[in-house]
Amino acid sequence: MTPLAPAEPDRDPRFRYWQTRTLIATMFGYAAFYFVRKNLSVAMPAMQSDLHITKADLGLFLTLHGLLYGLSRFVNGMWADRSNARYFMVAGLLLSVGANVFFGFSSTVLLLGVAWMINGWVQGMGFPPCCRLMTHWFPPGKLATKMSIWNTSHSIGGALAVVVCANFFVPLGWRWSFFWPAILCTVAGAILFILLRDTPTSVGLPEIVVEGDTGTHGEDKGSSEYKAFVRTHVFRNPYIWWISLANFFVYILRFAVLDWGPTLLKEMKHFPIENAALMVGAFEVSGVIGMLLAGWVTDNVFGGRGSRTCVFCMVGASVSLLLFWKFGATPLVATTFLALAGFFIYGPQALVGITAANLATRRAAATAAGFTGMFAYASTLVSGWGLGKLVDAAGWDVAFGVLLGIGAYGTIMFVLAWPADAHGYGPQSK
Repeated sequence: MTPLAPAEPDRDPRFRYWQTRTLIATMFGYAAFYFVRKNLSVAMPAMQSDLHITKADLGLFLTLHGLLYGLSRFVNGMWADRSNARYFMVAGLLLSVGANVFFGFSSTVLLLGVAWMINGWVQGMGFPPCCRLMTHWFPPGKLATKMSIWNTSHSIGGALAVVVCANFFVPLGWRWSFFWPAILCTVAGAILFILLRDTPTSVGLPEIVVEGDTGTHGEDKGSSEYKAFVRTHVFRNPYIWWISLANFFVYILRFAVLDWGPTLLKEMKHFPIENAALMVGAFEVSGVIGMLLAGWVTDNVFGGRGSRTCVFCMVGASVSLLLFWKFGATPLVATTFLALAGFFIYGPQALVGITAANLATRRAAATAAGFTGMFAYASTLVSGWGLGKLVDAAGWDVAFGVLLGIGAYGTIMFVLAWPADAHGYGPQSK
């Protein structure tokens, strides 16, 4: 077969079929990961009442889970660049199922913490293979748009997990918020195994040819040449460092809503937990629109330079949270501003990984995305344990003042990454 030229990646109907199938399969699989990950946030109020666990303890669960998840995404990013994505992703989902069952049967802080730490590590096996697949199936000039579509799986999975668990599983007892998702994700793992394949060569198709890409299919990932490439394009790339630092601040804002949303809406705004879950769901759903628009703007306005889009998104997210804090006294107004915050924050959440993957090229895409993810989930030191301690000591109003400062720091990091090229494949104009 003749290699597909970078300008004509969709000319083969069979290739288009597998592009679509890969996109849908990875979206479905990654959304499933959220059912055995974000179920904790809606179970926390009931767990506090039943087990008399403090917010600091729950925040510690979130922090340890996030730290291990971030480290896992980095480590598994390097492994994912060397592995079959089909087996890698399914294994991660089924291991997370096991961790959720373990958590559901536990009652002490120690066992609950161990279970959620295990879950944090195996959850890190979900994103890296998806990132690797996207860089193999779509050319750099379309990656921001296509991966933004893929990234809606975050919001779809997060929204469904929160709404379904809060309205159907929590009323049965908080433990069912872990047992039922485990059952559903076991089925999802089987479906994912049937649908997913690896790179184009695994189904008899050629890789997309990208001008300036010196990597070849089947290259030795242990060679000194490959290691030197990773050092240069990932670990010594200043722009990957800037966007990684920015990701730390992006994820603090995101997790402040996702992990603490039901609790803060119940305690700070005095809304019923059922309404609070729906409002957090609105945050996620509006994020779908925001990330799709951010991907389109990146490819069509900024020539693939995601950092530039992120500057404007971070400003919008910070202003929206300020309006939510000061004026969100009724469910309608609070939901509006919370949804607006989701609209803006999910642009950077999607684009950081895309930007890193493009800068590192498909040879080290999962490694670079995993590196940014490590910074993202280091944020749980602040958004999990740190925020829990701060709220216990000073209340939600002080916490929101801190969050606005965090938004400003994130904006500055993206401004520093503004000059970055669109990708690392070869020379390009500014």
